[in-house]
Amino acid sequence: MKTSFKVILGILILIAAGAVTALFMMSHSIPVLEPKGLIGDKQRDLIFKSTFLMLIVVVPVFILTIVIALKYRDSNKNERYEPDWDHSVLAETLWWGIPFVIIIFLGIMTWTSSHDLNPFRPIVNGKKPVTIQAVALQWKWLFIYPEEGIATVSYVQIPEKTPINFEITADAPMNSFWIPQLGGQIYAMPAMRSKLHLLANETGTYRGTSANLSGTGFAGMSFEVKSTSDDEFNEWAEKVRQSSKGLDFQEYNELAKPSSYVEPEFYSLDQDNLFDLILKKYSPR
Repeated sequence: MKTSFKVILGILILIAAGAVTALFMMSHSIPVLEPKGLIGDKQRDLIFKSTFLMLIVVVPVFILTIVIALKYRDSNKNERYEPDWDHSVLAETLWWGIPFVIIIFLGIMTWTSSHDLNPFRPIVNGKKPVTIQAVALQWKWLFIYPEEGIATVSYVQIPEKTPINFEITADAPMNSFWIPQLGGQIYAMPAMRSKLHLLANETGTYRGTSANLSGTGFAGMSFEVKSTSDDEFNEWAEKVRQSSKGLDFQEYNELAKPSSYVEPEFYSLDQDNLFDLILKKYSPR
């Protein structure tokens, strides 16, 4: 196979790969890259910045691989033959210096973002936060609104531009709570109270999901997150509070039995300390 044909074939493969990637990006939604929340925005920017810094090393390596393969191929008789050459100050400076500088920048970004995006760090914007207690069950999510006196299954409603304080635990195998367009995931484990602080920048409907394989019903362990105006949220909470279905610890034990692909359900909260009782189920007596 002629060298020119190989080069043309390689270029065509690269163009085809780029076209397929571009087509996929344009025709598919990637929630992490389309954030609708304060934390999601910062995490997307961090992904882009980190990727750009690493591409400074990766792209030249691929380019040089092609250049070196062409320049020093056996059939190229026009280049100098230097079998004793083994050192270059310029080359050593470039391939050690540039990665070293990039690692310093990545280290600084990691340090600052680890503190800025700490999931336990409350969001303060002048509005009163809404507390939601999330419980991972088999295979569904229970959400308790202690201040509103309500509870939901497979559904979350929140007011826009309002800090949401999630308290997260599990009454089932370890799981992971994730709303990709609002922020990163955090694990849910029995007897452990994890925290996650999020905020939706605008009204809309987002997908929440389980980000940790947890058995047979894992695929159906998703929930809807609806961000609305303050007035609409208050009206919804009041309507759920008037629900004829009440949730206490006895009813909760029935709800906690394994089931999958569960449709949204709504309850008035008849047990104020329900979340604490769930936590204590696995605490030493």
